[in-house]
Amino acid sequence: MKLVGIATLFLGAAVLCALALFPSRLCFSGGGNYTFYCGSSSADCREVHASVNAEVERLLLSDICGESAEYDDFNLPEFLEKVDGKILFTEELSDSVNYYCSADLPYSVNIDGATVNLHVCVRENGVKVASPIIFGGY
Repeated sequence: MKLVGIATLFLGAAVLCALALFPSRLCFSGGGNYTFYCGSSSADCREVHASVNAEVERLLLSDICGESAEYDDFNLPEFLEKVDGKILFTEELSDSVNYYCSADLPYSVNIDGATVNLHVCVRENGVKVASPIIFGGY
């Protein structure tokens, strides 16, 4: 029993050291329902939803190929300024407007010859942002 307590203490210390050495590198801040896209391509992409602390969960994943977050209160021009984003093209659907952008974010895909690394889906009830694009649907 004492050995389990010591092992737990060392594990906790290791996690804290990892957080200190590898600071948060999330693409998005202030959003809810943080999701990591993991896999080597969109064909094998799986979604990993951060349950409590996205920064810690990010450290535990090795095959991240994208990230997303949802917002209730969202200002597109301010957001684009934060990520040095530029709208490349838009897509208007019956229930949403999608903005495909270039931005200072780490993930990217090629869509019709354009390098896209930010996808913003605006709906009446909220906004979902992703880098490079939203996988799985919204």
